[in-house]
Amino acid sequence: MKKVLWTLMTLVLISAFVLSGCARTPTPTAEPEEPKVEEPKEEPKEEPKEEPEPEPVSFTLWTKEGEADGGLQYNQFLVDAYMADNPDVTIELVKKETVETLREDFQTAALAGAAPELLWTVNDHAGPFTAAELIQPVDDLFDLSAYVDAALAAAVLEEKTWGIPISSGNHLMLLYNKSIIDAPPADTDELIALAGTLPEGVEVLVFNQTEPFWLVPWLGGFDGAVFAADGVTPTLNTPEMVATLQFFHDIKYTHGIIPAESDYEGADTLFKEGKAAMIINGDWSLGDYINSIGENLGVARIPKVSATGTFPAPYTSGTYFMIAEGVEGAVLDAVVDFVEFATNADNQAKMLADLNRLPALIAALDSPLLAEDPTLKGSADQMVVGTPMPTVLEMRCNWDSMKPEMQAVLADTKMPEDAAVAMQEAAEACIVALE
Repeated sequence: MKKVLWTLMTLVLISAFVLSGCARTPTPTAEPEEPKVEEPKEEPKEEPKEEPEPEPVSFTLWTKEGEADGGLQYNQFLVDAYMADNPDVTIELVKKETVETLREDFQTAALAGAAPELLWTVNDHAGPFTAAELIQPVDDLFDLSAYVDAALAAAVLEEKTWGIPISSGNHLMLLYNKSIIDAPPADTDELIALAGTLPEGVEVLVFNQTEPFWLVPWLGGFDGAVFAADGVTPTLNTPEMVATLQFFHDIKYTHGIIPAESDYEGADTLFKEGKAAMIINGDWSLGDYINSIGENLGVARIPKVSATGTFPAPYTSGTYFMIAEGVEGAVLDAVVDFVEFATNADNQAKMLADLNRLPALIAALDSPLLAEDPTLKGSADQMVVGTPMPTVLEMRCNWDSMKPEMQAVLADTKMPEDAAVAMQEAAEACIVALE
C-alpha cells in the first residue's frame, strides 16, 4: 500500500514539473524609444559680393548760355556739383556764342557723327532737329508730370516731347529805369507821349531791331499771328502785319522814341549805362540788370496797343535739355541722371535766386521769391499774356522770311505793305523747299 502511494505521489510531482516547464514566461514590455531630434543643418555662409566699380562715363554738354547774366556760371556749377557726387562721370561743358551758332554747329556735327550728347538750348530748335532726326523723344525717360504743362507744351511736336524744360518763360518784357521814369507807360499812346520829355541823350525805348523775335510780341498786340489755325500755314501778308511794321516805322521816324539803329548788344549797353529809359528784353537778362541797375530796375508788361486794346504777346517757352539721337546705354543713363539732378527742386530754387528765371519744375513754384520779389512778379505778369512759341519746322521759314523785311522797314528802304508781301512769298517758298 505504501508502495502504491509513493508511486502516485511521484507521478503527481513529475506532472507538476512538466506543466511548469511548458508554461511561457511573459515577455517584458519594451520602453518606447524617444524620437531622434535631428540637429538643424547650417546653411553655408555666402561670402559678401563686392559691388563692381562703375565704369567711367563721359559726355559733352553744349550750352547757349553766356557769362553776362550768370547763365554760363550756373551751368558750370551744375556740372561741377554733379561730377563731385559722381566721380565716375565726366562732363565737358562747351559754350556756343549764340543760339543760332549752337543750332548750326549741332546740325553739322551730327551729320559728321560727332554730335554732343546733350544740349542746353531753346525750344524752337526742336523743329529742325526732329525733322533731321538729330534728337530723341524724352517721354519714356522722365516723369513729365513733374514739370509745368505750359513749359512742356512748347517742346511737343507730333505728339512727342523733345525736351526737358529747365526754365519757363524765356519771354520778352518791358524793363525800365526808375531813376529816369517814375512808372512805365500803360499803352502805346503813353509810350509815344514820352518823346521829347527825357534828358538830352537818353532814348525812350531800345530793343534789338535786327531780329523778328522782337517783332512778334507787337504783332500779337495788333491781333495778328504768324500762322493760320492749322499751325503751319504762314500768315505774314496780313493787315495786322502791315500795321505792326507801320508802328515800327512810326516810332522810329515819326515819333523818334527808338534810336536810329540798335542790335542786341547796343540796346543792352544803352540801358545799362542809363542812356535809355526802357528796354524790351528777355527774362534771361534780369540777373545782369539787377547787378547793374539795382533797386532802380522795374519790370512790367510791354505797353498795350492803344489801337486794339490788346497787350503784346511775346513768345513763351523756356530753356530745354535735348538729348542727341543715338545716345544709349550707360551714357544715356548718366545723361538722364544729370538732367534730373539739374532740374531738381534745390537747383531750380538756386536758378530762381541766382538768375531770376521762372522754374519749370512744379515743386519749385512754391518758392516765396515768386510772391515777394517785384522783379519776378513782373516777369510772371508778362508771361501770362504771352503765347507758346511754335516748334514746327515751318517756324524757321517764318523767322528767316521776317528778318530781312523787318530790317528793311526799319532802314526806311521798303514800305510795310511791300515788306509783308515779300515775307509771305519767302516763307511759302521756304516751306515748299522743305517738302
